Amino acid sequence: MSTFTATPADIEKSWILIDAEGVVLGRLASIIAMRLRGKHKASFTPHMDMGDNVIVINADKVQMTGNKRTDKTYYRHTGYPGGIKSTTAEKILEGNYPERVLTLAVKRMLPGNKLSRQLMTNLRVYAGAEHPHEAQDPTVLDVKSMNPKNTRDS
Repeated sequence: MSTFTATPADIEKSWILIDAEGVVLGRLASIIAMRLRGKHKASFTPHMDMGDNVIVINADKVQMTGNKRTDKTYYRHTGYPGGIKSTTAEKILEGNYPERVLTLAVKRMLPGNKLSRQLMTNLRVYAGAEHPHEAQDPTVLDVKSMNPKNTRDS
């Protein structure tokens, strides 16, 4: 027996549409990261871009458990001495780019290498319910029905 290693000719990519309304952020991000990486496929090869193209809509309506919405802090640095800036998840979700919370969560669940930066180009996140990818005919992945813990009221 020899180990199967996928070649670029073996890779079949599909388009997946996920509605993030009412879904818990961390659980959604882990499912998206798995789909981007291609770990749900039997032909998974660690060093190849095997994953699907993922479209996420309603990213501004994602839920967080506990007090994370007000207490979770995101840091960034300007590059200058003493230039650390912080903001909360609530401010980001209510701001101009609420999709950044979900994008960062998915990015941090992927390994930090060149492949993960390439995989992130296969993720498209939209704050509203509209997306310009109808021509790709994406299949809908219902994350809410996978596990009762994936959804949260409020």
